[in-house]
Amino acid sequence: MAHTTDRRTFLRHSLATPAAAALSLHAAAQDAPSTPAAAVPQGRIGDLEVGRLLLGGNLLTHYTHSRDLKYVYNLAAHYNTDEKIIETLALAEQHGVNTLVVHTVPRTLSTLRKYRQEQGGKMQWIICPTAPVKDDLAEYAKQVQELVDDGTEAIYLWGVHADALAAKGRGDLIAKAVALVKEHDIPSGVGAHDFKVLEACAEHNVDADFYIKTLHHHNYPSGPKPEELTKPYSEIPGYWCRDPQEVIDFMAGVDKPWIAFKVMAAGAIPPADAFQYAFENGADHIVAGMFDFEIAEDAGIVNDVVAKVARDRPWRS
Repeated sequence: MAHTTDRRTFLRHSLATPAAAALSLHAAAQDAPSTPAAAVPQGRIGDLEVGRLLLGGNLLTHYTHSRDLKYVYNLAAHYNTDEKIIETLALAEQHGVNTLVVHTVPRTLSTLRKYRQEQGGKMQWIICPTAPVKDDLAEYAKQVQELVDDGTEAIYLWGVHADALAAKGRGDLIAKAVALVKEHDIPSGVGAHDFKVLEACAEHNVDADFYIKTLHHHNYPSGPKPEELTKPYSEIPGYWCRDPQEVIDFMAGVDKPWIAFKVMAAGAIPPADAFQYAFENGADHIVAGMFDFEIAEDAGIVNDVVAKVARDRPWRS
């Protein structure tokens, strides 16, 4: 994420009165232009037109991946109030960020409904259910149905679930979860941190419409050291892509859209560096967790990078 605001600007926004916040919310929701002047370029996933830059959900759910800085979770919760989240959604739309990715946190989903139903928001939802994925898929199917009823545009298997299933050799269950969503005639994807998920999908001919897979380089201070890479995936702190070249090489042969996430390694890599790396190495879209004051800059970076990037993997969306 870009950090371009100063302390004074941060305090002015974060200490606004409830009345001022309400006025700002109304203005943001009502004044967003129908055709943004500098909309980010788009691709297609199924029948959806999806911007190359997607709004990440972790900051909206207050799960900041702040490593050992535990106070940041509380800080994010105080800054990203329900009102501020709605302002953020409206601002993202102004810059052509038309889709978000999030998991099923009830309060956040309630805010998304409010923005869509009461404020007329057009932000598209790509959501991963967090219900357990068991052999009968009963709980998972119930949550999928609820998301479909809410108007969710696309659903994917949560990376946390997919990682665990791949580790257990249950690629068959990954395939069943993907097929279940496809029965609702919306795009159905697979999320992953662990490369084993991609291997399992290939082995079991998983008919995913898209992938959401981590990608970032390791050239940052808290990045993994070579000796750490022999540890089990869950024991290596501070990163989410064990072997980026392995992912790049595999995805080069995948003809489905690829949404790369954790591209900034949760804020450890500057956005210009992170976005360039992801797009030039084959990602069709990227997810970025953004506070409201970061959206304009990040959208501008994506516009610049996509306009000039040289890539070997064809655009798959």
